[in-house]
Formats: sequence, C-alpha cells, structure tokens
Amino acid sequence: MMTSAERFKKFIILHSNDMHGDFLAEAGGEEGHLIGGVALLSGYINKVRQSEKNVLFVISGDMLQGSLIDKEYKGISTIEIMNYLAPDVVTLGNHELDYGLPHLLFLEKMANFPIVNANLYIKKYNKRLMNPYLILNVDGFDIMFIGIITEEALKTLKRDSSIGTFVSLEDAASEVGKICNAYNNDDIDLTILLTHIGFEEDKKLAALLDPEWGVDMIIGGHSHTFLEQPAQVNNILIAQAGIGTDQIGRFDIIVDDDTNSIVEWQWQLLPVDNNLSKPDPEIEKLITIFQEEVDRKYNRLIGRLARQLTHPKREEETELGNLIVDIIDQLDMLDVTLLGSGSIRRTKLGPLVTLSDIKEVFPYDDVLYKLKVTGVQLTKIFVHIMRLENRIPGESCCFQVSKGIQAIYSNSQNQLESLSINGQPVQADAQYTICIEEYHYKNSLHSLGITNEDLTKLDNARVISTSCQNVLEEYFSHHQNLNSQIEGRLIYKLSSAYGKS
Repeated sequence: MMTSAERFKKFIILHSNDMHGDFLAEAGGEEGHLIGGVALLSGYINKVRQSEKNVLFVISGDMLQGSLIDKEYKGISTIEIMNYLAPDVVTLGNHELDYGLPHLLFLEKMANFPIVNANLYIKKYNKRLMNPYLILNVDGFDIMFIGIITEEALKTLKRDSSIGTFVSLEDAASEVGKICNAYNNDDIDLTILLTHIGFEEDKKLAALLDPEWGVDMIIGGHSHTFLEQPAQVNNILIAQAGIGTDQIGRFDIIVDDDTNSIVEWQWQLLPVDNNLSKPDPEIEKLITIFQEEVDRKYNRLIGRLARQLTHPKREEETELGNLIVDIIDQLDMLDVTLLGSGSIRRTKLGPLVTLSDIKEVFPYDDVLYKLKVTGVQLTKIFVHIMRLENRIPGESCCFQVSKGIQAIYSNSQNQLESLSINGQPVQADAQYTICIEEYHYKNSLHSLGITNEDLTKLDNARVISTSCQNVLEEYFSHHQNLNSQIEGRLIYKLSSAYGKS
C-alpha cells in the first residue's frame, strides 16, 4: 500500500523568462547593495538546489538579445552562461531566432540543457524543429514539459521560408492535445506548458485546453508581466516572472500521485539581490571574461547629449524615441518615419554616449525601407497603431513617429480624430513617403494593419539603409549636445485603462 509520503510529493519550480542578456548585477539603494545579474541568480538557484529536494529550474524563452555580451558572440556567450545555470528545461522565445535558423540549430547543439518546442516545423518535411516535449522523472514522479510559441515566432521567421509554425491559439491548443493524448498517460503526474506567447494569450490558451489532457500549469514569457499572484484559468495555474534577472519566480507545490494533480501551491516573485543569495564566483569569472572583451571593443566615447534622455514606456511618445526616430528621418526625403518603440531596449541614454550605449539602446540592426502610400493608407496605419488594444503594456506593437507629425486619438471614441504633417491635414488622395524597419515591413499586416501588397501598390519598397546602427553611430559622432523633448506628436484624449490622458 502506498504511504502518504509516497503519494504526496513536494516540488520546487524556479522559473525565469525574457532574460535578454541581463547578465550583470547593478548597484541599487544603499551602498554595496546589488540587484540582479546571473551570478546572484545562480547563487540563489544553487542554494535552493543544495538545501531542498525535488528542485527544477526552467526558462520560458528569450535568453538571447538585449546586451552586447550576447550580440558580440551571437548568443554563444549566452548559451555558455546558461550552461552554468544548468536549467532543467527551456523553451524557445522569438529572439532565439534573431541570428537565423542555422545559427539557432548550432546554439542548440552547444546547450547542455534540453530545449522543447512543439509547434515549429520544417515545412518541406512537416517535421518538428525541436523535441516537442520532455518527461523528467523526479523522485519517482514523472513531469512532462511541452514548449509552445505562436504568432511572434512566425513574424521573426518571415525571412526564412523553410520553417513555419501554427499561428493560432486554437492550433497550438490542438498540438498540446495531440501530445497529451499520445504521451500523457496515468504515469504522468504533472504536465507543464512552457510558453512564449504573452500573459493574456496564456489565459486564452488555458481556456481552450480540454481538462482531460491534464495540463496543470503554464509558465510563460514574452509580455514581461510582473504578477502579484498567478492567474487560474480552467483550473490551470499561469505565471510569469517579468523581465531580466532582477527577480525569479518560485512555485512550491504538492502533487498527488493518485489524481496527478496539484493539491497545494504557493508562488513568490523573489527579488534577486545580495539579501537573497551570494554571487556564484564561477559564473562571475566567465562573465568577466566576456565583459572585458566587449569593453575593449565598444567602450569608446562617440558623443554626448545635452542631458540624459529617457524612454520609460513603449506605449507612448518619449524623449529618446523622438531623438532616434528623427535621426533616421533625416536619411532621405521622407514625410513620416515610424520606428518600433520595442526596438529601443534601454530606458535612458546619456549624457555621455559610447558605442556600447548605442548598440545596447538599439540592438536590432535592421534594414530601413522607404515606401510610398496614399493619405487613406497613412490614416489607416495610424488608426491601427494608436488603437486602445495596441497599448496594453507588454503586449503592444507601438511606434515613435518623426518630427512634424501630430496625430490625435480619442480613447473614449476609440478613433483617430486628426492626422497632420507640419500643420497640414493628411489628404486622402495625396501621396506620402514613409520609412519603416524591415521587421515591420515584412510583418506589415500585424504591425501596421495593412498588407505588403497594399503597401507596394504605388511603388516598390526601396532600401535606404542596411544598418540602423551605422546610421546612429555616424550621426552621434558628428552631432554633439543633442537634445529632444516630448512634443505631442501622439496625443491620446481622455483617460483610459491603456492610454494616457
């Protein structure tokens, strides 16, 4: 007969997501107080592993991108650092694909940890790119992990026609059902989805899952959501741990072997600082080697600003956003330049600006396209990018817009009231030149609300620069004491849950 100790087992699941190359600790608060960084994170994970039984550490995507240590080595440095952290299982985020499919497969071979994804396929052979699931036996209990990613990966993969994914939550849910039906038998005690689709999408996905499939938990990423406590949808726990390495999620759960379910749980979002743990000296040595190499190459002064400029939120016009979009705007004779707010990855810059700063503030070295659109199309674009549902923090695809634009949007009416360029209202039958990044051009329906075919009706798209970073480096090198203000380029009238008044 099974004893209570055999039937009920405690597990600790530590989880991170969207680490984005956030490897270094930062000083904060009182002198000597350190926050974040993988050395402190590793110190805490090691401490829990040494002091507790049945500990698992998982990562829900986007280990890559966001720092020069990652960028300089095209993710090889990141995988080496992750090997030190030794996660039990990881799923892919959209930024794992930034260096291309062949390089991703190379990075996977470097990894000493398993990477799961159920719904990325090589199109020609209809064969999964990664292992769809992993079953770990921990203290006699079988725990199954399934990896899921949806539309975001497909947008990144527009440049690679050999690989595709299911694009809807419904199809993703079906894929989960297929795996659970085939492998999730009575011997599976716990089923966890590792997703990289965003917190709101996680809740929708949970609602689509058949309870008979036995999914107990979704540990997600992508939307950089900070939670007070997990959500529960369809009796499935849903959690996420913000962004970077300044915090880590921790589940303490009791699993019943008879019912294959969680009977007790507690969750915490723990601040990673030197009150939580001591730094791991071995991983600290490795990071120092990478950092010294990067500093030698990039830590040279390019220029200076008149003052520090900020970019606190991607959902609104910012000082730093205005500066960067205006620099790009001067490349050509353009009426409107649209720069993805998410392309700007730091919240502040200056007054001193190094080459390292530029590459960290704007890490995505994208191609810039010039297109010709009608006033009707331009208005449609602004309606799409300013709409309420596009301003949900962490889930948005918002833009910074160039000097001379004034777009007024009514939150209460959820409509664009006016759109003008240099004080002149946009005319429906007039033609306008716009500049956008390749990512948004290739994914124009999602980003701009208009298809590629419609965008190129008047004229073919033309490349005006193959490197945003080159443009910024040259401009900062030859223009000193730059300044920028918030000017009311994007105005949202009346208060709203998602917009500003």
